[in-house]
Amino acid sequence: MNVIKLENIFKTYDNGKLKVPALKGIDLCVENGEFLSIVGASGSGKSTLMNIIGCLDVSDSGNYFLLDKNVAKMREKELSSIRRKNIGFVFQKFNLISTLNAFENVALPLMYANLDSKKREKQVKSALESVGLLDRMYHKPNELSGGQQQRVAIARAIVTNPQILLADEPTGNLDSKSAEQIMKLLCELNKQGVSIVLITHDSKTASFANRQVMVQDGKIV
Repeated sequence: MNVIKLENIFKTYDNGKLKVPALKGIDLCVENGEFLSIVGASGSGKSTLMNIIGCLDVSDSGNYFLLDKNVAKMREKELSSIRRKNIGFVFQKFNLISTLNAFENVALPLMYANLDSKKREKQVKSALESVGLLDRMYHKPNELSGGQQQRVAIARAIVTNPQILLADEPTGNLDSKSAEQIMKLLCELNKQGVSIVLITHDSKTASFANRQVMVQDGKIV
């Protein structure tokens, strides 16, 4: 079963003076339980592709099936709902709220989902335990290392039990040791059944995935 299926996806950005083609007929499938890395240099189109896969942007043409639903023509409210229920995001800059501790940061998606406090606490502790940070749950981001902050971000991404995890340059701000720890953690999550799409420019990071595709000039090559 494909959890992600892109058919002939085109995307062009128009800044008023110049039209810039970002994606030029992308066809891509991701199977349930797969760990896929999308590799490309800056400006290759990989970030635009991730935004479309993550329902953060929409294509100009083509079809995008997410868990067998064609989301290509969905409106923002529908996109927001399917994104919240099915996709977890991990970014290069962690995107943690500095005034909140690890527990509170991880709990945010569940608060938006109006989950009651007892279930919320159980799921947050489970997510933090899975990334090895249960003993740091009352620490704020500035009291954690870069690697620990990224693990908190991963816990936040998986706390809603999404079927798909999108990781955009997750090791970009980390030293080599922390980067390897994060990639091993992603591999472990994949073994537990989470489908992962990794966006990176780094071949070593990409090598942790089961399959790699390269994006160049808006096309898969």
